[in-house]
Amino acid sequence: MSNFDHDPVEDFFDRERNQIVSQHGNDVHWQGIVRQASAHRRSKVIGSVAGLAAAGLVIGGVTYGAVLHNGTEPVTAATQDATTVDRSAKAAAEARLAQARATYALIPNGGTVGVGMPVTVQFASPVVTKAERVQVEKRVKVTTVPAQQGAWGWLDNRQLMWRPSVYWLPGTKVTVSTPLHGVKTGPDGTSFTVGAAMVSTVDMKAHTMTVRRDGKVIRTFPVSTGRPGALTETRYGTKVIIERNNAITMDSATVGIPKGSPGYYKIETKWNLRVTWTGEFIQSAPWSVNSQGTENVSHGCTDLAPADAEWMFNNSKMGDIVTFTGSSRAFKPTEGIGVWVYDFAGWKAQSALG
Repeated sequence: MSNFDHDPVEDFFDRERNQIVSQHGNDVHWQGIVRQASAHRRSKVIGSVAGLAAAGLVIGGVTYGAVLHNGTEPVTAATQDATTVDRSAKAAAEARLAQARATYALIPNGGTVGVGMPVTVQFASPVVTKAERVQVEKRVKVTTVPAQQGAWGWLDNRQLMWRPSVYWLPGTKVTVSTPLHGVKTGPDGTSFTVGAAMVSTVDMKAHTMTVRRDGKVIRTFPVSTGRPGALTETRYGTKVIIERNNAITMDSATVGIPKGSPGYYKIETKWNLRVTWTGEFIQSAPWSVNSQGTENVSHGCTDLAPADAEWMFNNSKMGDIVTFTGSSRAFKPTEGIGVWVYDFAGWKAQSALG
């Protein structure tokens, strides 16, 4: 189990996933994806609870109009039904509105992704009620070429995702429309392409990783995964590569093992592929080469020999599938991109539209 050091920036945290968005000045980042914040745009609508301050959208009893910007401070404009919303509720809603900046992000933001990558609308504030979620889902659309069956679902109260019924067909062109704002602060849409089907399986009992491209085995690697223990055993289940990072400082203090405690570590790692928000990576681990293929000794990461990790890094992309078998610790949907924990019927049940 591991995490990585952050620059001293203003971070907005989702407690279940450790990190959503970091704000560097007026740029908003979600794992390397940049959206301009609204602080220096004119006539922008800034979100309320769900980031949906479009004309006619009612959130918490308040109907929001445009948020106008005078160049220095945002000015809110909200109307209310006096019979249903009291002044304190209006004041609280306006406070949320004034504090909002980037209300949602779209992931992925272009490029080529793996067959397991869902479309994600990532909100900066919770979308809690069914009525609010219904309003969101009715305004968003995914178009695929070739056509593929799929569905929207809520992974949690900040993440609306669309996934196909089975893994994407390689070569699929995906276009996303998200007209959630009367005058936008977030993007109206995105598009991306699905690349080759890279699907890997980690057998934690056999200590091997088998890599398939378009259904054919192309490499098999010896690995070492998390050693037995409630906090160290690697989770079983179908995970998705969230990000690629060729160098990370892994500091156990970020996961509850402070400096000076037994088991403390702070090491530089290379060729890192993140598969959970809880700190599981596929990584280069020269220190465990003698255990790879024979025993599980890590803190939860999947350790590879340096040359194997470099190959895996160079041949992987965000959205590739990695399925883990052979442990007693289950991967929970909110611990990563957990859309494939569900079968398709179970995923459709996560939609507010029924």
